[in-house]
Amino acid sequence: MVYVLAAVLIFGILIGVHELGHFLAAKACGVRVNEFAIGMGPAILKKQKGDTLYALRLFPVGGYCAMEGEDEDSSDPAALNNQGFFKKLIIYAAGAGMNFLTGLIIILALYAGAQAFYTPTIVGFADGCPLESEDGLQTGDRLLSIDGERVYVYSDLSLLLGRNTDGTFDLTVRRDGRKVTLKDFPMERREYAASGGGTYKGFGIYFGYEEATFGSRIAYSWNNAVDFVRLVRLSLQMILTGEAGLQDVSGPVGIVSTITEVGEKSATARDAIENIAYFAALIAVNLAVMNLLPLPALDGGKIFFLVINTVAMLLFKKQIPAKYENYIHYGGLILLLGLMLVITFHDVWKLFT
Repeated sequence: MVYVLAAVLIFGILIGVHELGHFLAAKACGVRVNEFAIGMGPAILKKQKGDTLYALRLFPVGGYCAMEGEDEDSSDPAALNNQGFFKKLIIYAAGAGMNFLTGLIIILALYAGAQAFYTPTIVGFADGCPLESEDGLQTGDRLLSIDGERVYVYSDLSLLLGRNTDGTFDLTVRRDGRKVTLKDFPMERREYAASGGGTYKGFGIYFGYEEATFGSRIAYSWNNAVDFVRLVRLSLQMILTGEAGLQDVSGPVGIVSTITEVGEKSATARDAIENIAYFAALIAVNLAVMNLLPLPALDGGKIFFLVINTVAMLLFKKQIPAKYENYIHYGGLILLLGLMLVITFHDVWKLFT
């Protein structure tokens, strides 16, 4: 039960932070905010300050930022619809930006005490490994990219090497200060002797680590957050190409189930907190990227229409009327809610089967 509550709290905080991003950007741009609410449902506390009603609502599942001129045209000079292109762009993108920043801060906090980081730098090869040669890989090589995908952090190695299905890789490494490209380089997993006895199946490459410094902690955290963005892009790419299907997509129920599993499999309470926090950072960055997709009802959809209307005004001195744009967003919202309902049903079905 505690992990279910943790999941609800995580969702509530991330949605609340998203709306806070819109609110802070709107205030900074001089846009009138009629109400900023933390939580949903009936108001527990309310206070009017200036033009804005601040409310704390009963259910801790997000919040909202209601701006003047957001859903319909307003004659108020401080209304959102009367602002210029860049102010609108900043306000629309601020929610996703705040989610990304939240994920980055969580990662920074998790790595604040790190003593060392594994690196994609080769420090040796297993006996009999055929990958080491003058024309192949060498000790000291730092893997920069695999099949065109950048290696941001050490964990990318297993991800990117595992995505390849034909056994030949395009590798870019840094060797003695210069970049070296290995085109169509053959690599396959083999049986190698393990140091503790027995055997293991792998590529026979050993990677090293480096001591953590203040600068490397910041750099590693940033790269980890950017890597989360790439994970979302790869996931969407797999869905569009058919490599992944509905069974691979999770909604709120699936995420709660995953958080519970992460917590229960952790060795200690501290490990559980750190693992769930890391997963929360992934969700935060995921929300940031998904919200910027150019789909109706999402922030990315609003940015898309902002660009279309700006171009239309420059070329034709006309733009899409606000009410028709809102109809599209409402339709998109209904479709997204329907898709979420299907995914949620599938998540529940998986729990019972």
